[in-house]
Amino acid sequence: MRSPNTLSRFWFLYAGILLIAAISIWRLFSLQILQGEEYRVAAERQYVRPAGGVFDRGSIFLSKKDGTLVSAATTARGASVTANGTKLGDTAAVYTALASIIPLERQEFEKKIADRTDTYIELASKIPEEDVPTIKRLEIPGISLEEDRWRVYPGGKLAAHTVGFVGYDGDKLTGRYGLERYYNDVLARRGDTQINFFAEMFGELTSVVFERKPREGDIVTTIEPTVQASLEESLGKIWEEWQPEHAGAIVMNPKNGEIYAMAALPRFDLNNFRNERDASIFGNPLVENVYEMGSTVKPLIMAAGLDAGVVTAKTTFDDKGVVVINGAHIKNYDGKARGVVPMQEVLNQSLNTGMAFVAQRLGNERVRDYLLGYGLGEETGIDLPNEVHGIVDNLESPRDIEYATASFGQGIAMTPIEITRALASLGNGGYLVNPHLVKEVKYSIGPSTVVMPNPSKRILKQETSEEITRMLVTVVDDALAGGKVKLENHSIAAKTGTAQIARADGKGYYDDRYLHSFFGYFPAYDPQFVVFYYQVYPKGARYASETLTKPFMDTTKFLLNYYQVPPDR
Repeated sequence: MRSPNTLSRFWFLYAGILLIAAISIWRLFSLQILQGEEYRVAAERQYVRPAGGVFDRGSIFLSKKDGTLVSAATTARGASVTANGTKLGDTAAVYTALASIIPLERQEFEKKIADRTDTYIELASKIPEEDVPTIKRLEIPGISLEEDRWRVYPGGKLAAHTVGFVGYDGDKLTGRYGLERYYNDVLARRGDTQINFFAEMFGELTSVVFERKPREGDIVTTIEPTVQASLEESLGKIWEEWQPEHAGAIVMNPKNGEIYAMAALPRFDLNNFRNERDASIFGNPLVENVYEMGSTVKPLIMAAGLDAGVVTAKTTFDDKGVVVINGAHIKNYDGKARGVVPMQEVLNQSLNTGMAFVAQRLGNERVRDYLLGYGLGEETGIDLPNEVHGIVDNLESPRDIEYATASFGQGIAMTPIEITRALASLGNGGYLVNPHLVKEVKYSIGPSTVVMPNPSKRILKQETSEEITRMLVTVVDDALAGGKVKLENHSIAAKTGTAQIARADGKGYYDDRYLHSFFGYFPAYDPQFVVFYYQVYPKGARYASETLTKPFMDTTKFLLNYYQVPPDR
């Protein structure tokens, strides 16, 4: 039994907690409701005419490797300068005074104030907050200041396709692309935050909890700004040297699907997107476009063969340089025969005939099941708008040729994020992870929420992951650029891909247009990064090994150094 003293202490402590809670709630009520108007008025005294229903929105942050947050999208505060034409005096003097503080073109100014009967003329907008007091001190008759807020993107072009921007949908400002659109329900502000606190805590509790009403807040992304900047610089060099129609790259954690960087070219400036004439540039090709990727698909089928037990790294086949299936000729990239070679050489030399051999060993049904198991043909669920799924209709065909060509990445198409997720499974122990960009939502009211992606799904055996990794490390150490790019202290598993580009009319493939791709993960046996590059129709080189080996290796070295990854060999 509890003693009377123990019960007394308990009730005393309980009463103290209730008292503290009551004081805290009263203080919040006092600040936000009773004194809210007083604080609002004080903040707006610098404006002659405060604006009603002013724009507001949550922020988007990038995350540095040490956890520091860097603003990618925020709301700037300042003013609009307006004029009452009936009260303006010497317009030349007015122009001179204002132009000394804010950018103002004389011809445009004179055009706007030509109608002196107009009582509301907007002369300038988005005036920085620090300039407001200076304008106010001028005390120019007929000139007023209105509170103004607008969306700004401190990084400019950095991660533009991922961040997206706010634009008008009809007469409403809303997220139009990227994270701005996907998380619009969180970022949008739907009313007075003074009211929201008590509405959500008391009056609207049922709608928030039971009706899943969106809560307002800021989002924190997995994008690392230094990695993002480095990746975009690398793509810029590719763009200058090879002049592709499109190019892109992804850096992802293969174990949990966190995206450290993703970029596409051509890119645009988030602060000046209205200057772009072609709106298609705003879409994100990394999730919205599908491509036949070519030989970067080969490790997926080779791993399937290992996993099903139909081949090993040492299994041999007689390469005659060409194989005929359903009357169609499958040739190696150079048309040459290698004779009897093991599966390791099939990857080292990227032999189409060898991959057709593996596909035949697997059988059509297992080829289809493994490729679909890698998530090809379905959306990854990444938190970006307009994601599409790959095109794998050929895997429903009864014809053997469709499965043979799929084994070396032709006849099926996928998004860059789709194949990056699939390839990550080769190095992470055989799991299909969930790519994602936001790791935390900092709500305006209530605790923050850590975003937890769906659990990863096992699609390959652990030993399969280890074996295909050994084979891909051998590709880098012995075959890629003749072994010259091998790193002495870090193991890298990688593979290039060169695919013919299909004609727009669906009648076969171009003879002189290719898609180049390159993927790799490292350190190979405990990977922290998977990197995927691609470019569409580069000029002056046929093979991806010529155009993407250096960019990939430069990014690899940068990441190993930047994150100070210890040697693994």
